[in-house]
Parts: sequence; structure tokens; C-alpha cells
Amino acid sequence: MKMKAISIVAILVFALVASGCIGGGTTSSSSTTGSQSQTGSSKYTGEITIYTGGTSGVYYPLGSKYAQLLNDAGINAKAVTSGASVSNAQAIGNGNAQAAIMQNDVAYYAYNGLYMFNGKPIKKLRGVAALYPETVQFVVKADSEIKSLQDLNGKKVAIGAPGSGTAVAAEQILKAAGVWDSIQKVNQKFSQAAQALKLGQIDAAVIVSGAPTPAITEIAVNTPVRVLPISDDILNKLKNEGYIFYVRQNLSKDTYNGMTEDTPTVAVKAILVVSADLPDSVVYDMTKVLFDNVDALRAVHAKAKYISLQTALDGMSIPLHPGAAKYYEEKGMTIPDKIKPPSG
Repeated sequence: MKMKAISIVAILVFALVASGCIGGGTTSSSSTTGSQSQTGSSKYTGEITIYTGGTSGVYYPLGSKYAQLLNDAGINAKAVTSGASVSNAQAIGNGNAQAAIMQNDVAYYAYNGLYMFNGKPIKKLRGVAALYPETVQFVVKADSEIKSLQDLNGKKVAIGAPGSGTAVAAEQILKAAGVWDSIQKVNQKFSQAAQALKLGQIDAAVIVSGAPTPAITEIAVNTPVRVLPISDDILNKLKNEGYIFYVRQNLSKDTYNGMTEDTPTVAVKAILVVSADLPDSVVYDMTKVLFDNVDALRAVHAKAKYISLQTALDGMSIPLHPGAAKYYEEKGMTIPDKIKPPSG
């Protein structure tokens, strides 16, 4: 009986060990699961949808290449077409997008609930990097008597489509120049304004776009044009009014037929924006991928020549994402107080 009892106990012990219920089996299984969980928690398992713009613009080709680079780095991403800046900000706000390219002035308005976002701020917006300038151009005929913004007093000026970012920029700059209330305002899109300028129906057209702008290049072939200078005094006034998104931009005399000298103007910036909901580690990696692959982006579009770590914070108009801020701090860069990530 004693031998039989010992045999039964031995059989039970063997069965328990084989099934992993005692001994090293439990410890080994727990350690593996824990390791897998920790690795997974450092990666974002969702898909990052990047809102860009129309297929004929700059946002889409750059955004598409960036999405490809993110995928190559192990971050699941896709780029989609969109209506550009305003709709891109709204898409991040409602969760349809986790990243987007947009103008820095529109990002500022969206974050603060101004102009087209009046009373409806989108506080989920976080900055990653400034990409390239979109130049503010006050265009006149080359033989026009208008030499400065102040000379627009009493003139007929196309200020952009109603409710557009161009119309807002025109108002801000012409107020700083002291002539907003005295001009004759005409609401026209770029193509309409260019033709109206050519036909002499307006005295000046306000264009906010990458330069050279095709609509102006086209008319300048037979109707030479100039771009009016924007002085440091006006730029400083804009900054003092809180419009921190404007940056200095100099247009080469080769930009349009009719220009005889380089012209100082200002620009807003196209910027990369993400949702505050993205983990810090993911946005850190997204920032690193951007600057590790500038040459690949430059091969896709000429505007990418402006993408640089040295200008990454120029014109940034909304708070940085903590992940992006960490990347810049590791590069020895100082984050201006106005764009430091919100605390808490």
C-alpha cells in the first residue's frame, strides 16, 4: 500500500510539472508576457492618418512620401487628400486625422478659436515642425505708380476669397500699414485676381502661396509685375499684435517677369501638426523620421528644400507636442516659452 501511495503521488507531481502548473513553467510564461507587453506599449498600434491637400498641390506629395517613410520606420501611416488647412485642423479635432499639414496662421486660429473657427477652438492641435514658407505677395503691375503698401490708399485691392486665410492676412497686414480702412476691397480667388490685375480692373492683388505662384507667372509673361515690399516696421507691428506666425521672406528678382530687384516680404509657414492624443514616443519618432529623411522629401518636391532643423521652430504658432519638444531639446535647441507643450 505504501509503494502504491508513493507511485500515485509521483504520477500527480509529473502531471503537474508537465502541464506547467508548478516549478519554472509559470515564471517563464509570466516573464515572456511581461516583456511583450512592455515592448508593445512603446509602439503606437493604431494607424496614423495624415491629412494633406489636393493632388495638384504641395501638401499631398510631401505628405504621401512622409507616410511612406513612417511605414518604413515601423509606424503605420497613410496620407489622404483633403481640402487643406481648415479641413485638416477640423479633422484632427474630430479624430478623423492624427496628423496633418496646414498653414501656421490657420493652425493658430484653430487653436485659439478665431476667425473661421470663431468660438470653436481645437485644443488638440500640437506642432511638430515648420516645413516651408507660403509667401504673402502684394502684386501690382510693373509700371504701376504704387511702390509701397501705403500707396494702396484709395486703390482697388483683391484681398482673397471671403473667409479665406488670404483675406485674413490682407486685413492684418494692411491694418499694420494703416490703409485697411481706405482701400476698395474686392473678394477674389487667386486666378480671378490675376486676370483682374491683367485687365486693369484692380490695382493690386493679395496672394498667399508658394512663390512663384502659377496664376501670377502666367499673366506676367505679357503683363510684367512687381511685388510690394513689406518693411521690418510692419513685420514688428504684426508680431507685437500677437501674430507670431509671420516670418521674414525675401523674394528673388527672378521670381516674376517684371521684377528688377529682390524684394523683402513676409510669409506664413506650412507646418506639420499632430493630435495631442498621440503618445510622446511616437511623435518623437515621427519628428526623427522627418529630419532623418530630408533628402528623400526634397526628391519629391522642390519646396522641401526649406525643411531644416535650423528653421524647424520658425513661425511655429501652436504648442509643440512633448514628443517633438524632446527631440529638439536633445538636439540642443531652446524651445520658446510661447510654444512649449502645455503642462498637465
